[in-house]
Amino acid sequence: MKKQKAFIFRCSSCGHEEPKWLGRCPECGEWNTLAETSVSNPGREKQRDGAPPVSIPLSSVDPMEGLRIKSGIPELDRVLGGGVMKRSAILVGGEPGIGKSTLLLQAAAAAETKGRVLFISGEESAGQVKMRAERLGITGDRIEIFCSGNLDDILVILEAVKPVLIMADSAQTLFSAELGVIPGALNQMKYCSWELISWAKEHDAALFLTAHVTKDGVISGPKSLEHMVDTVLYFEDSSTNDGDTRFLRATKNRFGSVDEIGIFSMGAKGLQAVEDPSLLFMVHRDGELPPGIATAAVLEGSRTLLIELQALTVPAKGAMSRVFSGHIDGARVSRVAAVLEKHLGLRLSDQDLYVNVAGGIRINEVGVELALACVLYSARTGLPLPAKTAIAGELSLAGEVRPIRRLSARVKTAKNLGFTAFLAPPALSEEPSEENPASEEFSSFQNIKAVIKTLFSIK
Repeated sequence: MKKQKAFIFRCSSCGHEEPKWLGRCPECGEWNTLAETSVSNPGREKQRDGAPPVSIPLSSVDPMEGLRIKSGIPELDRVLGGGVMKRSAILVGGEPGIGKSTLLLQAAAAAETKGRVLFISGEESAGQVKMRAERLGITGDRIEIFCSGNLDDILVILEAVKPVLIMADSAQTLFSAELGVIPGALNQMKYCSWELISWAKEHDAALFLTAHVTKDGVISGPKSLEHMVDTVLYFEDSSTNDGDTRFLRATKNRFGSVDEIGIFSMGAKGLQAVEDPSLLFMVHRDGELPPGIATAAVLEGSRTLLIELQALTVPAKGAMSRVFSGHIDGARVSRVAAVLEKHLGLRLSDQDLYVNVAGGIRINEVGVELALACVLYSARTGLPLPAKTAIAGELSLAGEVRPIRRLSARVKTAKNLGFTAFLAPPALSEEPSEENPASEEFSSFQNIKAVIKTLFSIK
């Protein structure tokens, strides 16, 4: 048998491996970056040193191993599904300056645990982290700070501190000497992140890992990084409110729903939870509404929000009409406009359509479609909608208004905020119950024609 080679040549820039030395790396194109490295497999070495791996019956697993830790930030716990799950890895992505480090530092200070918390910073010095903590009013000796991206040093600190929560800022600053000394390479991110994730799962801890995003708004680096973690959170800002509003969403969550949203306000004291979102997404007016304004009752996870939809139609500038909508999917706006043109004879194909949501929140729920149809009709005809009227419902291509979930909660929220009328599809059951409202303010309709006739008093 051939003897296995004890050395390989690894690129210090990208981590590419070759069996023999080359002057230029075929992967990244850099010159003189291939260095001789000994072949080692840490996983196999650990397996030989310890006991052989064994499997256990599912029935014998203790469910308390998955106990959650309250982060001390209710909006973060809401998005995570009730708290930070032990032995989990959470990836937080967002644009520079959005507040990722602030969120992690506040969670490190407010976490409801008696264990120690390790804050690993590869982007800031200890003095800079201390200045941020003082500005946020964070005190105490429970938080340990280590400022380095060297994986070997981090693992030594982890073994010494034995933290319950690990905050690593960020994945792009981690590096291992085995793969070179340049952080940010794809292999560096994958290898270093996996080592931290493995340590957290083996030692009954939880890991928060921040990551940069590309200009398209997705987490930069290998997509496999998102598959390695248990939860992926995106931190976004609002295009209005002077950019002080922050939205925290989950795109992946193995221990909870991805429909929940956390709403924060960034101030001098850091991130503060927004207790009444209606103040952000509603414009309070006295008297009648102007044309092109409607109020929609939508769901964001378990939370009911009333938002203000704004629409404007102007003659198309070119041969084709265009849709300008940053907070509602443009395809949904085009589909609703086509339904209005087909079933109501309202010509919109020669108009440029502008749609906006007050407060800058993105809406993906189907319950916004009926309100969207009403606001487009109002903008095109110049007829205002009645004041203090909330709308919710899904619109089919046949012009039907389809039932939606949690209708009673939407009606209750609108009533608490002073709305006197609510237009929606018929409830799933004709008998009143907790899910099916029955009140004088509630009106149900079968199709878009009946809704428009009622709203605008068309005979």
